Amino acid sequence: MLDECSRNGFRRLGRAELRELGLLYRQIAADLAAVRLDPGSLHFTRYLNQLLARAHNTIYSTRKTSPSQIVDFFWKDYPEVFRRNWNYILGTVLVFAASAVVGAALTWQNPDFKLAILGPGMVKTIEKGEMWTHSIVGMKPVASSHIMTNNIGVSFMTFAMGITGGLGTLYLVSFNGLLIGVIGMACHLSGMSLKLWGFVAPHGVLELPAIFIAGGAGFRIAAGLLFPGYLPRRESLIRAGNDAVKLILGTIPMLIVAGVIESFVSPTGLAAPMKFAMAAALFTLLLLYLFTLNRNPAKADSSV
Repeated sequence: MLDECSRNGFRRLGRAELRELGLLYRQIAADLAAVRLDPGSLHFTRYLNQLLARAHNTIYSTRKTSPSQIVDFFWKDYPEVFRRNWNYILGTVLVFAASAVVGAALTWQNPDFKLAILGPGMVKTIEKGEMWTHSIVGMKPVASSHIMTNNIGVSFMTFAMGITGGLGTLYLVSFNGLLIGVIGMACHLSGMSLKLWGFVAPHGVLELPAIFIAGGAGFRIAAGLLFPGYLPRRESLIRAGNDAVKLILGTIPMLIVAGVIESFVSPTGLAAPMKFAMAAALFTLLLLYLFTLNRNPAKADSSV
């Protein structure tokens, strides 16, 4: 039946054949689960796995896409995917925080350390008590586009480097944490803490969680690659990749909004309390969206 679909198209199948195809698909899935328990049936396991994959692609590739599916993804699927992979995201947060603490401590102990990380130009600007963000104010639309592109690129790189067994993701997350720690301490030593965090807070409450989620997606891929469990490594990686891709796609709207805020709000002369209030409101809404939206207590209880 799959060969017939490949030659003549899915629509050539009649109603009875479509019903039979769905039945066979479910039966093969059950057979595959049983055959995997027999170490001597590796050849049959591979064949059935390939057959099941072909059937899955044939059946589900016929679904029509619509704008409502995008809405459903962000409204229903994404919070659930986020919560299912929360342990990987939390691990990213901890790595980032630990690196930030190390960066701040090294800068506190040896103020010259910041030169190696930030460069003499930025250090000189900070020591003058000035922010390095004046260029954003003068060219907001261009800066906004550049910031969005850069942040999305960094997030996708952090996600993609999970294929290195997580080492690339670990490096990028650690370096970004170290960088924010060095900048934070350098600004503190120059009496610029309020200026710095007043600038970072409005967009950072979206930008940093997006980076954490991208790191979690990278570590999810690494886990699927290194720890397949009872699954074949290829299938484990496919499943991990499915979750990871969903995680990274969900960060795109967050980074777009963060880029707009970073260009049009963060570098302005808006009072610091207003910026912090805006950051608190955005972060609260983000937490409510990710941790409470479409949560099903009955489903959670049944899975325990």
